Amino acid sequence: MAEGTGRATESPRTTTYRPGYEVAAEQVLALITQMGLRPGDRMPTEQELAQQLGTSRTVVREAVKILSALGRVRAHKGRGLFVADDEGMLGAGRWAPFFLPTDLDHVYMLFEFRRTQEMETSRLAARRATPAELGEIEKAAGVCRYGFDNGREDLFNEGDDAFHTAIATASHNMFLQAAVREARRLQAQSNLIGLCGSIGGHAAKAVDEHDAIYQAIRIGDAEAAAQAAALHIDNTLDDYRREIQQRIFSPAD
Repeated sequence: MAEGTGRATESPRTTTYRPGYEVAAEQVLALITQMGLRPGDRMPTEQELAQQLGTSRTVVREAVKILSALGRVRAHKGRGLFVADDEGMLGAGRWAPFFLPTDLDHVYMLFEFRRTQEMETSRLAARRATPAELGEIEKAAGVCRYGFDNGREDLFNEGDDAFHTAIATASHNMFLQAAVREARRLQAQSNLIGLCGSIGGHAAKAVDEHDAIYQAIRIGDAEAAAQAAALHIDNTLDDYRREIQQRIFSPAD
């Protein structure tokens, strides 16, 4: 990959440990794709999944809990497991059910998609945001910063999600709002399964980047807002790449 370190042939690499339920969650998503299952379709039972994946039913049960929390699988008592119906506006699209959170090609395409979204929502928000909507954007940025300053990852993530959602709302475009919501949902899956929920080393810069986006929106500078949003997504992607290199690959002793 062009963005790699260029040192792949210099020394052996070893793969770091990943909990079995994380691996199984990824394998279940791949199996859904391989079987051609669509939202609402019945899935194999936990026992059948365990047999197909070559693991224990306990591991599969934990994997199903993760996928249920992420909105990819629905467990109906007495009826079994089903591919979740996605109620999002973009959920009926063919790509959404098949996104693999640990497939780097999928993740990088998602970042490309998010960059386009965030630039346009920020551009439109700079033109259309009401005073109340500006207040919500500023408030969300403040929560994110407070979470970072106080080591509260939960508040950092809450503020980050609210910030991007508030900008999408201020764009006054319901399709962009749905697209932002869907893309962030998919990226959350990638972070949870692939990176164990880490916010990465970019958090310190992210709070300043949020402020730059907000200030551009506040003064109505649409292009400055769009460029600030693009820089934010680009830096987030760079951070993701670094996290992947640190967590999945490590130099041999």
